[in-house]
Amino acid sequence: MAEAPGYNAGRLPNLDWNALLAVSCSALLDGALRGRWRKMSKTGQKVLDAALQLEVSERAELAAELLASLDGEPDQDVEAAWAAEIERRAARARSGEDAGRPWAEVRDAAKDALSKR
Repeated sequence: MAEAPGYNAGRLPNLDWNALLAVSCSALLDGALRGRWRKMSKTGQKVLDAALQLEVSERAELAAELLASLDGEPDQDVEAAWAAEIERRAARARSGEDAGRPWAEVRDAAKDALSKR
């Protein structure tokens, strides 16, 4: 079982990070594993069922809050660095300096890279 180095080190030792990454990648790329990797309590399943009834924007906000709750208190220096990086990338995209790549191209490249593992 691999742990992501430096990420929640010692606090979440029972997570299989490779399995989580595979599920996340699959869901992002084509959703093939959606609903197949759930091992939760009845209470958790009820909460999930209720959450899935929310509007997309509310689900996104809820998901962000739940994910953030796994990290503990944010490191303000890291948060500031990420905010600056996001602004730098957005400015490059807005100026036309970096037009980016179409999602279909990025998705296909990711699928290809994952299939070679």
